[in-house]
Amino acid sequence: MKTSLDSIETTASALAGERYIADRALATSVFLSIELEKPLFLEGEPGVGKTEIAKALANALDVPLIRLQCYEGLDLAQAVYEWNYTKQLLELRAREAGRGSEATGVADLFDRRFLLSRPLLRAIDEAETGGRCVLLIDELDRADEEFEAFLLELLSDYQITIPEIGTLRASERPVVVLTSNRTREIHDALKRRCIYHWIDFPDFEKEVTIVRERAPDASAELTREVVAFVQMLRDEDLFKRPGVAETLDWLNALIALDRETLSDDILRDTLGVLLKYQDDLEKIDSPAARRLLERSRQGVAPDS
Repeated sequence: MKTSLDSIETTASALAGERYIADRALATSVFLSIELEKPLFLEGEPGVGKTEIAKALANALDVPLIRLQCYEGLDLAQAVYEWNYTKQLLELRAREAGRGSEATGVADLFDRRFLLSRPLLRAIDEAETGGRCVLLIDELDRADEEFEAFLLELLSDYQITIPEIGTLRASERPVVVLTSNRTREIHDALKRRCIYHWIDFPDFEKEVTIVRERAPDASAELTREVVAFVQMLRDEDLFKRPGVAETLDWLNALIALDRETLSDDILRDTLGVLLKYQDDLEKIDSPAARRLLERSRQGVAPDS
């Protein structure tokens, strides 16, 4: 059933109903994005929940989620549309053989029948979505700067211009969520069109709440021990600090191994679930790991 996100409180409650724990500042940004029909731009470290909020929003609003995963070299053919050249060629051959449509020209080969819609076009096309949708433009910082320039038209007027057809406009604006891991700066012209929010690593109690919501099978003791260890691990000089996603992965791994508490051996065997770079694994050598482990066994937040 569609949920009405008509206040900050109902927005936070709807997200919580989808097992996404949002503080008031984030819930406010989400609410304003929907209320003002402006894109929501989320930046933060990998694994802090930027992508998950789009999924939670789509479920809460009971609308389709359309996701565009950005990468270097992304162009309009992958992001917006391209022509189905194979279908066009078959149509031409059928006409030459006298088995095609009555039209003899080629102009009508460039109409919607031969158009392959990609995520951005699908998001503003009611025929594709049936109405409103959530459009997730994920990891925009991985795309080239030229792609940002194209997004300006979409995010300003929610329209896309196709030379052979004309300008297509959204009858109902999608809810747009853009994310960035900040591997490069996004241009100010694009940011000005958005509601901006930085998602930081959660504090100890909030992360415990998130993890218990996502991994209810874990004991309260193990959950607090794991979160305390990860929180202290983030204070180390690491190339890539583990996010909440890694916390959950590690806890689920421990559950799969039937572990009730952390130990030196299980830490040594499973640290690769948390840390993804060899340099980071070498930094957290046995003495350092044991030091963090002893502190985490207290089940409390790291010292402020």
